Amino acid sequence: QVQLVESGGGLAQPGGSLRLSCAASGRTFSSYAMGWFRQAPGKEREFVAAINWSGSTTSYAEFVKGRFTISRDNAKNTVYLRMNSLKPEDTAVYSCAAHFGYYSGNLENDYNPWGQGTQVTVSS
Repeated sequence: QVQLVESGGGLAQPGGSLRLSCAASGRTFSSYAMGWFRQAPGKEREFVAAINWSGSTTSYAEFVKGRFTISRDNAKNTVYLRMNSLKPEDTAVYSCAAHFGYYSGNLENDYNPWGQGTQVTVSS
């Protein structure tokens, strides 16, 4: 099973950009589909984006379509979330998660393991 560590969070201004990274340990990263989820204070965790094990298929929550891009580099055992046009409502802890298999979607119960999360704050 892989272990996941996120990085790249921080403070961004509205309209700004951040790129999150999720580094996976182990040599079987390419056997996992990956997902990004987020949880804002006082709210339930929600799906953000997913990518299949080769990177050829992606899906997004409606509220990030056109602004966020998920990608992966299997040679570096890393999945990314590029976030553009950030809004204050994007403020949350962002976590990556792995699904052993070709592809997974937006159901968090399909993912295991999870990273510890990285804080993203969008504020002027």
